[in-house]
Amino acid sequence: MPGRPITVVGIGADGHLPPVARAVVGSAEVLLGGERHLSLVPAVPGQLRLPWPRPVSGLPAVLAEHEGRSIVALASGDPLVSGIGTTLVRLLGADAVDIVPAVSSVSLARARMGWSAEESAAVTLVGRDVDALRRELAPGRRLLVLSSDETTPETVAAVLGDAGFGATRMTVLGDLGAEAESRASFVADGGAPDGLPRLHVLALDVAGPGAASWTTGLPDDAFEHDGQLTRRDVRASALARLAPRPGDRLWDVGAGAGSVAIEWLRAHPLTTAVAVEGNEERAARIGRNARRLGVPRLVVVTGRAPDALAGLPAPDAVFVGGGATADGLLDRCRDALTPGGRLVAHGVTLETERLLVDAFHTYGGELTRLAVEQVTPLGGRFTGWTPARAVVQWAWTDHQEENAR
Repeated sequence: MPGRPITVVGIGADGHLPPVARAVVGSAEVLLGGERHLSLVPAVPGQLRLPWPRPVSGLPAVLAEHEGRSIVALASGDPLVSGIGTTLVRLLGADAVDIVPAVSSVSLARARMGWSAEESAAVTLVGRDVDALRRELAPGRRLLVLSSDETTPETVAAVLGDAGFGATRMTVLGDLGAEAESRASFVADGGAPDGLPRLHVLALDVAGPGAASWTTGLPDDAFEHDGQLTRRDVRASALARLAPRPGDRLWDVGAGAGSVAIEWLRAHPLTTAVAVEGNEERAARIGRNARRLGVPRLVVVTGRAPDALAGLPAPDAVFVGGGATADGLLDRCRDALTPGGRLVAHGVTLETERLLVDAFHTYGGELTRLAVEQVTPLGGRFTGWTPARAVVQWAWTDHQEENAR
């Protein structure tokens, strides 16, 4: 298309190009792609063929060098399904990239497995931490995993076993759409066989006693902690008011075990979060909890607020679980919020309670006192109610967004 510096054309593993895509590739003055893709396309007299720059972030320089010439790039299947198309749009902007997709490997995998789009989800591990898969695991779930290479199945099998899903049936769908297409199935607990193809989609029929939930309020023992933990019922209340939404960012200040930030991230894969914790040992523990619960994207900042908040991207929500009495902390968090942002602060001491009551009278919002009691053994033969420390919760929303309408 005129005015667009680059067109990305999807190509099948067998080199098949439909007529429209073939015409686009044939008319290109400059053809970019991986060595495998370039080898699948017949030579065109006078056409310059270039491998992808390494790293791909160097592409703008390549485009500038060939400015004024028609440039086409080759990609596997649908370039926007965990492909180079997504990277190029991020680098150049959507208006600078034209996409001509082919059938994606995910579509081919669903066809081979007989799984509909409604009953199966696609997850990419290309360039991602394998622990991100843990969030997606649940008994009976069907997952199509875009693998990095031939070692991915073995790594995934180990994660499944560790998470309690060792009975999962794993199917490696290799070189989909090519003459060399292959299929190999095995159970996670048995480990992956040798000689698996580098290019494949991994189909998981998840099975096992592992427990998982995206609902807020995971059991307290799901987290490694030293007692500095926002407890289950109180945590669920806080997250209901923090209201995680796709694309929103959370600051979890005085994060302790990181439970609030972790559950925020588990709510949706497009959420982001920063956990701020002054204790180095607890900060390391937060990282371990995040990986084990499937959200390794959690950013952990070791430092004391409010100083540690300097330079952080503006949050859409802030949770202050500890250290609310630090001089100026609540004001710093409140002022940092984007329009429509939410702030939730907890207190268990009289000093923090007084601070939150004053904030409520000054700024409004919602003030709640949460008292939770649980049944525990009493005297050997009986049971009785044991109260936890009451928590005062102040929840406040910045209504600038509403007032601007």
